[in-house]
Amino acid sequence: MSNCYKTIKLKKNHHIVWLTLNRKNKLNAINSLMLQELSEAVNSIEKDVNIRCVVISGEGEKAFSTGADIKELQKLTSKTAMVFAIKGQQLFSRLEGLSKLVIAAIGGHALGGGLELALACDFRIASDGIELGCPEIKLGFIPAWGGTQRLPRIVGELEAKRLIMTGNRISAIEALKIGLVDKVVPSKDLQTEIQELTKRLTEHHLAVLKNIKFFKQSIANDSINSELKKDTEVFIQLFSSKKTKDQIRTFGSYKNKK
Repeated sequence: MSNCYKTIKLKKNHHIVWLTLNRKNKLNAINSLMLQELSEAVNSIEKDVNIRCVVISGEGEKAFSTGADIKELQKLTSKTAMVFAIKGQQLFSRLEGLSKLVIAAIGGHALGGGLELALACDFRIASDGIELGCPEIKLGFIPAWGGTQRLPRIVGELEAKRLIMTGNRISAIEALKIGLVDKVVPSKDLQTEIQELTKRLTEHHLAVLKNIKFFKQSIANDSINSELKKDTEVFIQLFSSKKTKDQIRTFGSYKNKK
């Protein structure tokens, strides 16, 4: 398994792969290169019959991932916005459909595309003290990597609407209450909790777990592909808007001053 990546790290230990988003100085923001490298990693993991479980985390304690890279968003045109949206959608759909169990170890803030990445995982274990949210509306666009589809299926339409339409962040404890994460533990215990979960999961018959996973997904994903096409169309329209471009530019300037 290749480790020649610039934005992610892979470490295989027996039947488990630890995949780390590795842009710590950018709060693990997702750019085009990371999308490409994640896609290559997912392909490699899928082909490895010895892998049973994948753990995804973010480098550092501040962020699992704060979502799409603002610098890249500032440069998007209608045409490149379509490519960016589709690449993220395809990657997260493939991750969700992976024939391995996937765990998001959320040791830092999971926002925007970072939360959408976590939503594509089978399990979400979070550290206390972190925040999760969909801030896209504050930048003038929508969660276009599957968030509008997966979030309601996980937390229900009402909670999903609240998160997407307000753009507000919620605590890990509140996320647990609405079912957005499966468990919250002290940050010092996150690694141990993940190790115990992977041990329990890999003890079970993989074929049984895969069938349970795919049965659940076949019910949930009946209409997701057609809905993602609609999301892409809306995303493109919004990136044709001067207001959206101004909001992203303003947000990017604010972040650069911090």
